[in-house]
Amino acid sequence: MPRPIVAIVGRPNVGKSALFNRLIGERMAIVEDVPGTTRDRIYGEVEWQDAWFTLVDTGGLQAEQELEHSTTAQISRATQQQALLALEEADVIVLVTDGVYGMTAGDMEVADLLRRTEKPVIVAVNKAESLERQDNAVEFYNLGLEEPAPVSAIHGQGIGDLLDRIVAALPERGGEEDPEHPRIALVGRPNVGKSAILNALLGQSRHIVSEIPGTTRDSVDTQLMYKSQPITLVDTAGVRRRGRVEQGIEKYSVLRSMRAIDRADVAVLVLDASEPFAAQDMHIAGYIEERKKGIVLAINKWDLVEKDDRTVGRFVERAREAFDFVPYAPIVFISAETGQRVNQIIEVALTVIAERTRRVSTGELNRLIRDLINRHPPPSRPGKWVKFYYATQAGIEPPTFVIFTNEPENVHFSYRRYIENEIREAYGYLGTPIVLRFRHRKGHS
Repeated sequence: MPRPIVAIVGRPNVGKSALFNRLIGERMAIVEDVPGTTRDRIYGEVEWQDAWFTLVDTGGLQAEQELEHSTTAQISRATQQQALLALEEADVIVLVTDGVYGMTAGDMEVADLLRRTEKPVIVAVNKAESLERQDNAVEFYNLGLEEPAPVSAIHGQGIGDLLDRIVAALPERGGEEDPEHPRIALVGRPNVGKSAILNALLGQSRHIVSEIPGTTRDSVDTQLMYKSQPITLVDTAGVRRRGRVEQGIEKYSVLRSMRAIDRADVAVLVLDASEPFAAQDMHIAGYIEERKKGIVLAINKWDLVEKDDRTVGRFVERAREAFDFVPYAPIVFISAETGQRVNQIIEVALTVIAERTRRVSTGELNRLIRDLINRHPPPSRPGKWVKFYYATQAGIEPPTFVIFTNEPENVHFSYRRYIENEIREAYGYLGTPIVLRFRHRKGHS
């Protein structure tokens, strides 16, 4: 199921990015003492008390009068827009205020906006390191929201209490998606042809197809019968290249795409054959791998490419180099415009879904592991000899294998990759990540 979304908002320079970094536990957002540093939204995953949620960092919200006097008014308006879009998608909102300067008219204006969302709002009074500032935090009761929470993003004070309140405000998780309906998400940058692919698959123009990037702003679920099998297709909006001023919609679309990937069994990453692979393509593929979902690389607009007998090989080589972290991803060449091989998307995606549920018996798996060890023993240091005892498949979707050893921490990354490659060689697992877990078990020499 998609994780709940918590958006951090507030005026510029109140410490939103510092609080974001503190909550996710790493320095992911740029922190500078300059208003407007955060222009693009940044996402991170947070776990607290066995609850997971997606945290969204936003640019500062400013009053219209402040925007008019800004030397970078166009960028400020775009930043404001993406913050407002984050509010629309969020389940819980954290309003960050400045405990040094106290409550301002700008805080009141933001609070008025947040009250209209009718969503849980938690007021975090940042920079409240001293007892005096913590006492002064009661001033923010005047915002008309819930009890303010004094925190210090820099020093970590009050962060546990803030996380407790966030988790308490999260919506209850609904039931799981229908497991009998395979879910295939179409994801990728704007204008790569996702909606056109969906139309070609449906055989009718049920969705808008446009040359304007970002036409499809929402994720749209579409039911499809394919060879008597019900399938759910999810069409999502994409991400424009960085550096464009009008980034709000595209960043918002990433959030929707992330949710679509979370809900899918397989994500079809649509790529444009007429353009070089972009950083955003790799970013989306990285998120698919991180969430351990199935993946298919669909290279669209193949009809626009001038071809010779080496064209396919060169494209495959480029794709394997760019997406080397998902070497198991199948590649299909299609044209939504002409309908060429579009049905391969469904065929290959269903194959990947079947691979994700493949099970290997414990006896067969252990015979393979013993053979691998005999052919290529694990590297060991004197006194730290690595011995493997037995292995078992612990789960599916994704396929998960547990290998018991006397020294799990000394199993080198390269040897883990060797085992994974050999498991794939023996059993396939096309298009799906494999999870290998090495567990400690004392054995006899």
